[in-house]
Amino acid sequence: MTLSIERARSRKPITWLTILGILLLPAAVGGILVAALQNPTERLDSMTAAIVNLDEPVTIDDQYTPLGRQLASGLVEGSDDLDSNLTWVISNEDDAAEGLADGSYQAVITIPAEFSSAATSAGQAISDGGGSAEKATIKVTTPDDGLVADDLITGQIASVAASTMGTMLSEATMENVLVGFTTIGDQIGEASSGALELATGARSAADGAAALPDGATKLADGAAQLGTGASELAGGLGTIASGTQDAANGASELGAGLTSGAAALEQNGLVPAQLFKGANGARDATAGVSGGIAGLDTQLTALLASCGEAATAEFCEKLAIASGTATALVEPADQAEQAAAGTASGLSVFNTEASATLATQMRTAGDGATSLADGLYQLASGVNQSATGANSLSTGAVALSDGATALSDGATELATGIDKLATGTGDLAGGLKTASESLPSFDDQESSSLASVIADPVSSNSSDSSMNTIFGPTAIPLLAAVVLWFGSLASFIVMRAHTARTLTSRRSSAGLTLRAFAPAAAIGAGQGILVALIVQFVASYDAAAWWAFAGTAVVAGVAFAAVNQALVALFGGIGRWASALIGVVAVATGLISTVPGWLASIGEVLPTAPAFTGLIAANGSALASLVVWGVLSLIATTLIVAVRRTTSAKAVLAAG
Repeated sequence: MTLSIERARSRKPITWLTILGILLLPAAVGGILVAALQNPTERLDSMTAAIVNLDEPVTIDDQYTPLGRQLASGLVEGSDDLDSNLTWVISNEDDAAEGLADGSYQAVITIPAEFSSAATSAGQAISDGGGSAEKATIKVTTPDDGLVADDLITGQIASVAASTMGTMLSEATMENVLVGFTTIGDQIGEASSGALELATGARSAADGAAALPDGATKLADGAAQLGTGASELAGGLGTIASGTQDAANGASELGAGLTSGAAALEQNGLVPAQLFKGANGARDATAGVSGGIAGLDTQLTALLASCGEAATAEFCEKLAIASGTATALVEPADQAEQAAAGTASGLSVFNTEASATLATQMRTAGDGATSLADGLYQLASGVNQSATGANSLSTGAVALSDGATALSDGATELATGIDKLATGTGDLAGGLKTASESLPSFDDQESSSLASVIADPVSSNSSDSSMNTIFGPTAIPLLAAVVLWFGSLASFIVMRAHTARTLTSRRSSAGLTLRAFAPAAAIGAGQGILVALIVQFVASYDAAAWWAFAGTAVVAGVAFAAVNQALVALFGGIGRWASALIGVVAVATGLISTVPGWLASIGEVLPTAPAFTGLIAANGSALASLVVWGVLSLIATTLIVAVRRTTSAKAVLAAG
């Protein structure tokens, strides 16, 4: 069944089949493109990629670490975020090269030999406190004749896998660092406590050292007094020694006299007058000796009683011997005195009878006096030695006093130094405590959580812009606008922009324009509805969004029909070529933002720009722009039709 619509460049009428073909063209093209590009991650298993693992594992802290093998395993296992995974083949270099050349593999992932070493170099450098860190890399190779998006898909999957492993390694390293902060803080805290204890001990030592100078001063004073007393003792002992020496001399002389008298008495047999005189002298002498010995005994006993306070044990022992000797001489002295007195008083009585006995007694007394003299000599010698010891004690006490004075001075300096030590260790303890409190402290859970964030501090919510649509959420509006544009172009490839009888028709120019526009507009509106229906199956818009999308698509289809009509009416075949070029520019400027500025500027003024904007999110501005494009295009077509309806007589005659 034919229609009254004129076919372009042909007298053959247009049928309903032709109209149906034009109507379905945008829907068919859009459906094919959407089916090919929508949700590619559901069909990743149709791609085959090879993994060439050349990695040489490393050993860290006796732990075998094959990171290349782990990365390969991660690629093969895939991600829970994707609906499918590539078909991975563990291969070698030769097989991978052959498979890439013959098309068996769409990509080859090569893990180099130093992958594990480089990936763990940063952690090792931190652990060892030095060394250089390297980045671990993998190589993604695709064939020169590979499809456009294959490189994108393979590279993104490999990049995500490598990034995930890098994040895992960084997380482990940072967790160790954070745990190290906690350990260092604890150790500094312990050091602070130890420094505080040291400061406390040093302060106590400083207090004790401060008391030393006073004690040393008292010791010096006591030693000086001891030196003075010992010196005085030495003088007294010297005097005693001199007196004892004199007494010894007297006793020695007495013993000699008695012995001589006894000898003379024995020789003469009678007591001469001189003997009486000698007896009286002996009586007086023995009385003096007895008194001297008694006094000496009393003095030595008194000295012995005070000996322990100011003399050495050796001196006291010798003094005790001398005192004992003096005590032992008291009785013989008394006896000598009594004997001398008896002799003097009884000399006359016993002059004849007792001469022999007297001589014997005198001899005995002489021997006793001699023995007494010997004892006194020994006592004098001992007292002299004691005096010498007392002098030595005095010298030592003076030296002790000088040493104690020096000790006092040194103790003062020691107290000052220890006080500074206490102050310094107190400051050290405070500084260590501040450092310990300044360092962060984390438990295992906090370290793990914080390390996870530090290792991957920025993430994006890519659920709306993932590979599911390859080109992002604007892909469907772009494809819809482009197929509607080419659909309207198809209408005017088949149909005329205005009737061939424009010159002879009785209709107005506007009527001729609208008559040619009406079927194209109806087809454009129908194309908009069909495209919106197909899009709904894919995008599943809610009711409001779909009605807005469908309305914009219908308006765009009608406006595009008007624009293409004007292009063909004005330029003819060149207008169709320009229309096709406009569609290509719309695709180029809608795919990516990095197109050249001049091309982006052209794309912004094309009629496809408001359609693209309105299909993304319906708005009055976009619809108004489409209406303006449509009205201006109809006006332009009307003017062209009006121009085509005028001709010259020469042209009419030439046609006739």
